[in-house]
Amino acid sequence: MLKFLSKVKIEFNALNTGRTAACFEFLALCNARRARESNPGCQIAVKRRTDDFYPQITVTFVNGTEEVIDAASTPAQDIREKILAKGRMLET
Repeated sequence: MLKFLSKVKIEFNALNTGRTAACFEFLALCNARRARESNPGCQIAVKRRTDDFYPQITVTFVNGTEEVIDAASTPAQDIREKILAKGRMLET
């Protein structure tokens, strides 16, 4: 999954645990050994917020396209599938 990305930014309010599950799951996917080995140059940034901020994940693809994903209503596996689908389109 990371082979299609140059940067991942995960933002969430750590005090609001009910809406941050997808952020933590996606972070775990990004930090998995196989994912890191697929693109060691991919930057992963985590920003913990204290305001009433809905969790979001911003991904930057290798071609420079940036996409903001609402992590409050999207499960981590759906986010992963979305990235893989868009990445495969970039390859063709």
